[in-house]
Formats: sequence, structure tokens, C-alpha cells
Amino acid sequence: MNQQFCGVLFGLAAFTAWGFLPAYWKQMQEVGAFEILCHRIVWSCIFLTVIISLQKRWGEVGSIVKTPAKLKGLILSGFLIGLNWFVYIWAVNSGRVVETSLGYYINPMINVLIGYLLLGETFSRLQCIAVLFALAGVIYSLIAYSALPMFALTLAITFAFYGYSRKKIQAAPIPGLLIETMVLFVPALAYIMFKLIFVGSYFIKDLELTLWMAGAGVVTSLPLLWFAAAAKRLNLSTIGILQYLAPSIAFILGVFVYKEPFTHHNLITFGCIWMGVFLYTWEFLMKNRRP
Repeated sequence: MNQQFCGVLFGLAAFTAWGFLPAYWKQMQEVGAFEILCHRIVWSCIFLTVIISLQKRWGEVGSIVKTPAKLKGLILSGFLIGLNWFVYIWAVNSGRVVETSLGYYINPMINVLIGYLLLGETFSRLQCIAVLFALAGVIYSLIAYSALPMFALTLAITFAFYGYSRKKIQAAPIPGLLIETMVLFVPALAYIMFKLIFVGSYFIKDLELTLWMAGAGVVTSLPLLWFAAAAKRLNLSTIGILQYLAPSIAFILGVFVYKEPFTHHNLITFGCIWMGVFLYTWEFLMKNRRP
């Protein structure tokens, strides 16, 4: 019970931190999304290097590097998570926090589709209905606004395929993320230096923004450490419930703090997605419940 209680605390910490992440990126609205992304990559790589050194896990990193298949997979997953991070930062600082939360509500249903199409997994009846509700929400958004919720779908799809690629690679979270950020480290650092020397940047010149940018590595990597600690202590059904905390917090921030518009069309779209989430969660609980 103590292990489970600690696991719940770690899980709450991780998903709460991810939920409030939009508030962090909002502190750097003066900075371009791509520059923020580059700082996130560079400082995450530095922070993870320190963590790996303290945990004495360089042997794990070395074994991954010596396995060509895993290394190639992590290069691909690194670009996927980089794209996901960029779209997320850009959407948040463009006043689309509500749409980002929609993306992470849709994500589990995309995971179900990937499992069915690429891994040969079968749909349960409730999973099928949950996916149909999510699809209905997306189709309604297309009809109501004559456009797809592209940011939400991009976030959901890139993160789902990132999870799929990491599942295939089977690398530990921290060493794997370190290699992913190392893949992007040189171009990210090169862009930061180019912006600083030739174009002009808030980095170094503005102390407050410099601290926010440097802290991007901590806010990226620390929740992952908490999540890894939670995953060791909790069963899948508990993690499945906790994962909806992050988009729920982001939704509340978008509507009630940043006053983003939420029309009756949004309500119908989210209502369909929420029904899908409810059915997905119910089926997940029934499947993983204890005897």
C-alpha cells in the first residue's frame, strides 16, 4: 500500500506538471516557438545528462547506441517528439490551449487504431464505440467550422506514433529520451547560436526570459522521472485514469484562465470526445480490474 500511495503521488505530480505546462510556455510568448523548442531540446539534453550521470546509467545508453536497430528507432522517435513539442508550444502561445487538450483526449483512441492496424490487436466492442464517438467529434468539428482541428489531430497522431515507436524499441524512458535529445542537440544549439549572434535573441540579454528558457529542460524531464517512478508502482488501470488529468487541467486553463472561446460547437465536439474517453476508460478498468 505504501508503494501504491507513493506511485499515485508520483503519477499526480507528473500529470499535473504536464497539465500546467501551457502556463510555463505562456511566460515566453515574446520568444518564437521554434527558438523555445531548441532551448527545450538543448536544456533537456543537459539535464538528462546530469541525471544519467547521477544514476550511473551510462552503460544503458552505451548498449542502446551499440544496437543499430534501437539507435535508428530513437532517431525517428526523436524527430516525432520534436515535431510534437513544436506544435504544442506554437499552439499554446497562439491561444489554442483548449485545442491542445482536445488532442490529448483523442490520443488514447488513436493508440487503439494503431494497435489494430499495425500491431494486430483486436477492438473490443466498447473500444470500437469509443473510437466512433471520437471520430464523430472530429467530423462535427469539420462540418461546423469547415476545417479539421489540425493542431489537436497533429498532437494526437505524433504522440501516438511516438508511443508506438518507443514500444517497438523497448528502451528505458530516461536513456531513450537522452538519445532522442542528443540527436536534435547539434541543430538546436546551432540555431540558438545563430539567433544569438546574427539575428538577436532574448537569451542572455533578458535575465527573466533566459531563466525561463533554461528551465525548459527541467520541466520537460522532471515529469518524465516522476512518471517512470509511478509506472513502476502502479497498475495500468490507475495510470490510464491519471493520464486524463493533464488535458483536463489544460482545458480549464484555456477556458477559465486564458478566456479562449468555447462555443456550443466546441461543447458538442468535446462532448463526443469525452463520451469516447468515458467508454475507453470504463473498458480499460473492466479489463484490468483485480479478481
